[in-house]
Amino acid sequence: MICVVASITVKEGKREEFLEIFNANVPKVRDEQGCVEYFPAVDVESGIGVQKLDQQVVTVMEKWQNLEALNRHLESAHMLEYRERVKDLVEGVSLKVLQQA
Repeated sequence: MICVVASITVKEGKREEFLEIFNANVPKVRDEQGCVEYFPAVDVESGIGVQKLDQQVVTVMEKWQNLEALNRHLESAHMLEYRERVKDLVEGVSLKVLQQA
C-alpha cells in the first residue's frame, strides 16, 4: 500500500475555485485501477496548540495499491487536464509518498 499526502498551496482567494475543479475530478480518480482512497481536506480549527492553520493549503490524502497504480494515475488523461485547469490557481505543491514502516 502506498500513501500520498500532497499539500497544495493555492493563491489567495482561489481555494473555492480550486476545490470546485478538484472535486469534479475526484470520481475519475476513484475509478482508476489501484485507487483505494482519494480526497481533499482543509484545515479545521481544533484548539490543539501545535496545529498550524493555513487557509491557502488543500491537503490531498491518497492511498494506492502500489507504485505502479500511482504512476499510472499521474499520467492519466484526466490528471493532465486537471493540472492544466488549476495551474494558474496554484502557488506550490509539496508531496510525500509513503509506505507503512
